[in-house]
Amino acid sequence: MSVPQLKTKLPRVGTTVFSVMSALATQHNAINLGQGFPDFECDPHLIDAVSEAMRQGHNQYPLMTGVPQLRERVADKMAAIHGVRYDPQTEVTITSGATQGILSSILAVVRAGDEVIVLEPCYDSYSPNIELAGGLPVPVRLKSGSFDVDWDALSAAITSRTRAIIVNSPHNPSGRVWTAVDWDRLAELIGGREIWVLSDEVYEHMVFDQKDHVSAARHPLIRDRAFVISSFGKTFHVTGWKIGTVCAPAQLTAEFRKVHQYTVFTANSAMQHGIATYLADAGPYLNLPAFYQAKRDRFAAGLVATPLRLLPCEGSYFQCVSYADVPVLRDLSERECCEWLTREIGVTPIPVSAFYSSPAEQQTIRFCFAKRDATLDAALARLAALA
Repeated sequence: MSVPQLKTKLPRVGTTVFSVMSALATQHNAINLGQGFPDFECDPHLIDAVSEAMRQGHNQYPLMTGVPQLRERVADKMAAIHGVRYDPQTEVTITSGATQGILSSILAVVRAGDEVIVLEPCYDSYSPNIELAGGLPVPVRLKSGSFDVDWDALSAAITSRTRAIIVNSPHNPSGRVWTAVDWDRLAELIGGREIWVLSDEVYEHMVFDQKDHVSAARHPLIRDRAFVISSFGKTFHVTGWKIGTVCAPAQLTAEFRKVHQYTVFTANSAMQHGIATYLADAGPYLNLPAFYQAKRDRFAAGLVATPLRLLPCEGSYFQCVSYADVPVLRDLSERECCEWLTREIGVTPIPVSAFYSSPAEQQTIRFCFAKRDATLDAALARLAALA
């Protein structure tokens, strides 16, 4: 009997550049500033809270929707920061990380043949998630160099088949941040249309220079059609815990939970209880912008001594740079540049071209500065050789 031939659902998906560059960094003993996660520990009080939750017996399935106290704390936080109250019973769901929240949101509203607009460069899960739902990703490129939204291109991409638009602010990989004006313009474009919004806000507490994070939840014409997705992993330096949140109107949440219960059902019980306890103190997330701005400024000050040109970083924990003015690099593709820096300098960045669905060379690479000061200083000392 012959073995059936498997036809892949994701023919364009292979080994990611993140895995390739991390392996290269290990091979050459390079400082890895490519992947987006901290190399420092979280607050010991958070670990204590989770450990205590385990000792108290919170080791079995919690509710499918999430631990009630945690949902209440999330609703309180949204109300305090954005002035919008989500009902913790019907409008807040705890997920196994933001990536699962994004997938479940897409599966909830996208049908076969629907189009979903993604603003590129973008997080690499968006398009595969859309394809798994039977939809068609429609890439709209942000403006080269500035990564501003090209509103004319976005408007032209909207058709009768457009079912959703994915927005990410603060933005990975560029570090740009949406303003209230941006949300107004999006509301003008989609008003009166049956288009949902997926707002990926995992870096919500990393907005710098006294600027404000303007959530989709704040806009009255966007909020009623939006999934607002975030991550405790990013906020509390525990990316491996995979605990996220999705806030949405009751109508959307009801459909979201139908998908959620048959994908992961629920998220880690003890971690949910521990985070709920930890959230009683708002200090850790309210102080996060200053914490990461200090790291951004430290890293940027060191890069100024190199011929790499800094691009704006208004939020997230990523710094993009142009290498167009570096003679030894300017003729290389972005991936070749990252490989050269790994081998010859001992510092590993990520090519921004990896965040596009089709080739997009802009001589731009991304560094992650969510690292210990000693790690950043060591990387800067090596990059100084470029001068």
